[in-house]
Amino acid sequence: MSVFSDIAAICHPLPVPGEVPDDVYSDVCHAVHAEREEMIRNLEAAADADYQDNEPLLSAIGMARYRKEQAENEIRRLIAYGREFTRPRPYKLADLAAASGMSVSGIRTAYSHGEVTDVEQALGRPAREWRATSADDPADTGSAS
Repeated sequence: MSVFSDIAAICHPLPVPGEVPDDVYSDVCHAVHAEREEMIRNLEAAADADYQDNEPLLSAIGMARYRKEQAENEIRRLIAYGREFTRPRPYKLADLAAASGMSVSGIRTAYSHGEVTDVEQALGRPAREWRATSADDPADTGSAS
């Protein structure tokens, strides 16, 4: 095995039997192998172009960090959507906290005007007139549908 295949195996682990339904286990394993092969090709190509700037392990860590940052940004935009765009009322802070793995106070500060603007641009419509401000707000009595 090479460092490339080792990294690909770590980044794309095969499912444990029972982790996915038996009828799709083979398909999932095939998809994981394809993801591994693609990662190996990409890491090898980058290393061949300039090994010093594209050292395989450091590149894989950098790619994982990038995906983590993208996921965190997506969560902030989704929270902004749940608080600022859903009608007739925003999602409860407690529900968003449970779904995101954050605290209620973390949800209150999880997004900013920037994320609200990003969601407005993605949806092509403005946020609700009323802005969520507090977990004790009278409008914060139930989850949006």
